Amino acid sequence: MIVKKFLAFVVFVIIVAGVGAAVMYRRITQPYRGYAGAEQFVDIPTGSGSSSIGDRLVAGGVIRDRATYRLALWLSGEGRHLEAGEYRFDRAMTPFDVIDKLARGDVYVIHLTLPEGLTIAEMARLFESHGFGPASAFVEAANNAALVRDFDPAAKDLEGYLFPETYALPRKTDADKLIRMMVARFEHVFTPELRQAAASRQLSVRQAVTLASIVERETARAEERPLVAAAFLNRLKLRMPLQTDPTVIYALQRAGAYTGNLRRDDLAFDSPYNTYRYPGLPPGPIASPGRASLDAAVHPADADFLYFVSRNDGSHEFARTLDEHNRNVHKYQVEYFRERREHP
Repeated sequence: MIVKKFLAFVVFVIIVAGVGAAVMYRRITQPYRGYAGAEQFVDIPTGSGSSSIGDRLVAGGVIRDRATYRLALWLSGEGRHLEAGEYRFDRAMTPFDVIDKLARGDVYVIHLTLPEGLTIAEMARLFESHGFGPASAFVEAANNAALVRDFDPAAKDLEGYLFPETYALPRKTDADKLIRMMVARFEHVFTPELRQAAASRQLSVRQAVTLASIVERETARAEERPLVAAAFLNRLKLRMPLQTDPTVIYALQRAGAYTGNLRRDDLAFDSPYNTYRYPGLPPGPIASPGRASLDAAVHPADADFLYFVSRNDGSHEFARTLDEHNRNVHKYQVEYFRERREHP
């Protein structure tokens, strides 16, 4: 009798264990979604242990419970490989899929693209449009000129030193952190070789970046940048005013007076950035130049051009003499627009 009861008990335990194993097997192999919204973010702080990571995943409704998490983690063998960061979940996933996501470090980032040739104010608007914070916070952080004090003691802000490219950023990246990343990227790109090349032309870092920013705003064509730089450097050597429209536009923008169209009267606007009124380079950069423009500013073409005019297709016609330039202006500005008015 006792033997029969013992055998029955053993059978009962085996059945219970089997049912439990079947339940756990289903839980670790079936997708689960325990959050109500369209997406769920789970932040794993640096230094978190596997146990606290499990608590956050369970609390976020990404994994059903701690027992499921512990079993899946043990079977996966990834317990020592889970990486910190913020993770985004937008669909039901098995515990193994969740653990694999953390082991791969597939953290959620927002790609913020800041093109070449933007000002601090223009970058600030992109910063805000991507949900990182108000534009004013970006502008305030960009006033931290101490970040470039070592190579530009005259800087009053970081105009020109915020390197333009695409940054992969966590959602909670603040303006100060991004600004520091951008300055660090500028220092990496503007190499010692480029700085030496600038010095060999008697250009300080500030002067080289200022020239590069003007080149950036004058042309988007890679093959033209060294030619544009050469023309401006040639004018500087001859003490000719640079007479470049982008500096006037920047002056008007700083004063809140730019309407989107540059008028002839604007060329008389009184600002040290107006290179029609004031000779030499403006006081500082007018935008953030990219790598190619930085290189062109210190490695200009070996050319004796002094003038250039737009061909109205994104390219420019270069000239050595004023007479030649006037002919080009007549061809590409006067005749071109007259033809468009007569034959729209």
